[in-house]
Amino acid sequence: MKRLMMIAATAAAVMTASGAWARDLRVMTFNVRFANPSDGANVWSARRAVFMRTVRAANPDVIGTQELLRSQGDDIVAALPAYRWFGRDRDGGHDGEHMGVFYRTDRLKLVQSGDFWLSDTPEVPGRPAWGANLPRMVTWAVFETVGEKTPHRFLMADTHFAHRGAEDEEARTRSAALIAERLPAIARGLPIVLTGDLNTTVDSAAVKHLTAFLTDASALARTKGAPTGTFHDFTGVPEPGKWIDHVLVKGFRPISARVLTTHAGARYPSDHFPIVAVLRPE
Repeated sequence: MKRLMMIAATAAAVMTASGAWARDLRVMTFNVRFANPSDGANVWSARRAVFMRTVRAANPDVIGTQELLRSQGDDIVAALPAYRWFGRDRDGGHDGEHMGVFYRTDRLKLVQSGDFWLSDTPEVPGRPAWGANLPRMVTWAVFETVGEKTPHRFLMADTHFAHRGAEDEEARTRSAALIAERLPAIARGLPIVLTGDLNTTVDSAAVKHLTAFLTDASALARTKGAPTGTFHDFTGVPEPGKWIDHVLVKGFRPISARVLTTHAGARYPSDHFPIVAVLRPE
């Protein structure tokens, strides 16, 4: 709790004066599917080019990824040099899956970053909790806009909830409750963006915990003509209702959101469709 109070005090200290933002913020959430050598035709090397094309065309200011391996992160910034990325993996190192956050250095400046784990010991890396079989975490940062007469700051956070079915329901619900407690304390009045693969339905208790204090900007993507979900297992045809990827916000007004279904023939950039949301600061 002492460390959380220190983080909140630091975030409060970096708040900027009020005033209009120069432009809207473009946010992407993207479960990249880790570079699994057992993925056959869908190995990372086969889909890397279409992945880069998807991000380049979407042109987001900031991206919250899930399942990212360090080698993939390095590939992305090598191909898209306008971006940088950061984050620890879910064991607290760099050998496993990261909640990696990417940002355009010509549009955003990284002011402060940190992380916490979704457990009863949030500052301790690598501990599975509440019945989950893998550690789960949040990567967060305070960003400042670049190129504005009056720079503005916001809190960005990225997460990936426990993935199994009913056996992980408690873990997802308690993870959401912990995020609902900690993010406002870290933000201390700053606008908030939360991206993530929540691995649950939009009417679940976990999502309701989050939408009690955040607006689901990604709901704007769930239109009649959109895909029926975001997880499609490299087929391009999602299971109906698999809306598990989200962009949630506070202090921003969602202007638009869309699911990106970019592919090259049968090759998709990931087994998830990404979502891009355009946010207007309030």
